[in-house]
Amino acid sequence: MLLDQDIKEQLSQYLQLLEGNVLIKVSSGSDTISSDMIALVDEIASMSPMITSEKTKLPRTPSFSLHRAGEDSGITFAGIPLGHEFNSLVLALLQVSGRAPKVEQKIIDQIKAIKGTYHFETYINLSCHNCPEVVQALNLMSILHPNITHTMVDGAAFQEEVQSKEIMAVPSVYLNGEFFSSGRMEVEEILAKLSDGSDVSEVEEKEPFDILVVGGGPAGASAAIYAARKGLRTGIAAERFGGQVKDTLGIENFITVRYTEGPKLAANLEEHVKEYPIDVMKLQRGRRLEKKELIEIELENGAVLKSKAVILSTGARWRNIGVPGEAEFKNKGVAYCPHCDGPVFKGKPVAVIGGGNSGIEAAIDLAGIVEHVTVLEFLPELKADVVLQQRLYSLPNVTVLKNVQTKEITGTDKVNGLSYIDRSTGDVHHLKLQGVFILIGLIPNTDWLDGTVERNRFGEIIVDSRGATNVPGVFAAGDCTNTPYKQIIIAMGSGANAALGAFDYLIRN
Repeated sequence: MLLDQDIKEQLSQYLQLLEGNVLIKVSSGSDTISSDMIALVDEIASMSPMITSEKTKLPRTPSFSLHRAGEDSGITFAGIPLGHEFNSLVLALLQVSGRAPKVEQKIIDQIKAIKGTYHFETYINLSCHNCPEVVQALNLMSILHPNITHTMVDGAAFQEEVQSKEIMAVPSVYLNGEFFSSGRMEVEEILAKLSDGSDVSEVEEKEPFDILVVGGGPAGASAAIYAARKGLRTGIAAERFGGQVKDTLGIENFITVRYTEGPKLAANLEEHVKEYPIDVMKLQRGRRLEKKELIEIELENGAVLKSKAVILSTGARWRNIGVPGEAEFKNKGVAYCPHCDGPVFKGKPVAVIGGGNSGIEAAIDLAGIVEHVTVLEFLPELKADVVLQQRLYSLPNVTVLKNVQTKEITGTDKVNGLSYIDRSTGDVHHLKLQGVFILIGLIPNTDWLDGTVERNRFGEIIVDSRGATNVPGVFAAGDCTNTPYKQIIIAMGSGANAALGAFDYLIRN
């Protein structure tokens, strides 16, 4: 039995939502993974009379494909979709059965209008919390379009294939046999990449907003909800909804919620926003802000949005170390997410750059997977909490190098090492490695605001107690501001605060 009782009970409830029969075609061998896969399929089939299975031969073994009556859905799972991918399997079963997907009609129309034939393959790790969004987006496209297929490939089950393609980051997507993209992508991003551009006129023709929120993370979502609840015409322009929360795994300090995960919280944020008449514009990044009679936000695609008040909640991104080899070997040994990419380096030596909480947590996590972890810290002492340091130093396969400066990440087609300077002696040393994880903090996404709103030396937007900037009508909230603590719950509070500040500004002006 692969599914525990709690999961079986939940699955049983979901399978009651099936709207039509589903046939699972199984391609199996004599290996252990095939045996476990057959056991999973049989267990699922036993829970609903609408699900049946039969043996077949597919391009990969072990794998199985989903079919509705008389037609192929285009969805194949190569390996066993448990872990984070179990939800992808459940969702695929429901949608193949005929249950309508929870996406906007505009997205469905875009998918159906695609011309050409597209065969997608997504290489994943079952521990990757970024992978399911890509898998589910491509599964959806396969169901809605007869000339699109998608195969999820579990890298652990097809290690030789992963090594031959030199895949060192997940999710990695291939289209018609060629590399397509790596990292988290929403269905809108995939469609934009296929169409090679977005419709500027659709955005630019919008009437001016009362409040326009730039950014769709916790601060932006909170600000938009508070603004909409005041009866204001509200819009959100965001590159991706959920922001950096989507890259967070376990969240245990979100008060009243004992434990959740970033992608789930981001999905809940979006669902809450959809409860209100908020105009959400995804895949949009700001390029310029200008205060005229109205405040104008020019987007990177050239469109201009206008609003009486603006709330900037553009968040932050991982800070780069800026050394040779970092950009060249990104996704070829250089990584930023230990939860997603750690399993790729199983049994291999890696380094973690950064001695703060994030870096030390990553080193502890990786130590249970990789051969050896070397931690490099620029300062003479680690900055992480004492309890984390104690745990780190208790591990037998971890080395800590303090007071060192990373000089270069080396390699040919992928990472093979790292050079660092001992700051006390000036000597240069080289480590033989196959992976480098960079966790040295965040940098605010405010570069595009040069010459407009006032920022501090770190690039953070300076705000007052109401979230107001030095530009009348422009407010800011969340990790892009000079708030001292970067926490999800604080970002949400600052978003609400900025929205109330903006509302007060509007009624007084």
